[in-house]
Amino acid sequence: MSKVLVTFGFIMAVFMQHGCYYVDAQTVHVVGDASGWTVPQNGAAFYQTWAANKKFFVGDILTFNFRTNAHDVLQVPKGSYDKCSSDNPIGQTITTGPTNITIDSSGNLFFICTVGDHCQGGQKLSITVSASPPGASPPSGNTPAPPPPATAAPPTAPSPTDPCAPTTSSSPSPSSSTPGGGSSVPPPPGSSSSAVLAGVSLSFISVVMGLFF
Repeated sequence: MSKVLVTFGFIMAVFMQHGCYYVDAQTVHVVGDASGWTVPQNGAAFYQTWAANKKFFVGDILTFNFRTNAHDVLQVPKGSYDKCSSDNPIGQTITTGPTNITIDSSGNLFFICTVGDHCQGGQKLSITVSASPPGASPPSGNTPAPPPPATAAPPTAPSPTDPCAPTTSSSPSPSSSTPGGGSSVPPPPGSSSSAVLAGVSLSFISVVMGLFF
């Protein structure tokens, strides 16, 4: 257990030393690094130097490490920053530490401590915030054109295998084709057939006449 605590403490010390780390693509800047938010020994130059070595973007987080009731944080316009005045405040004074402030606008932002003469002693911060990180493309205002409305497909002719398709009847051909390409016509009845028919008829007539005579 002690080894885990030592490792965790070492990692946090590295984060504090570098003054920033990342949370869900946001950069968290620890104001003043390991010194935190306090009255610096060398005056306002301390926080000016600290901010000069950082890049700030909208969405980043400023972490002010201070003891509650010992210091506070207030965002102010430049005029109040220069005079160390709490006139025209931007938002409420934060008196509970440590606290995180999410940067929600670009440009120059100013923060001071309003406790006693702390601001006159150099406890004031000025940063320049960019809108987006380098290489990030702003969202385009052009929206793709909507797809054309779907049109109904033209009706299709029923397939030959469709049971509902109308059927066509074909008239019988007067002649049938032959392998030779010609046509064959049934021959007229032959003379032998006529003779047989005539003989039968005569025999029938003879029998009938014999019955009467």
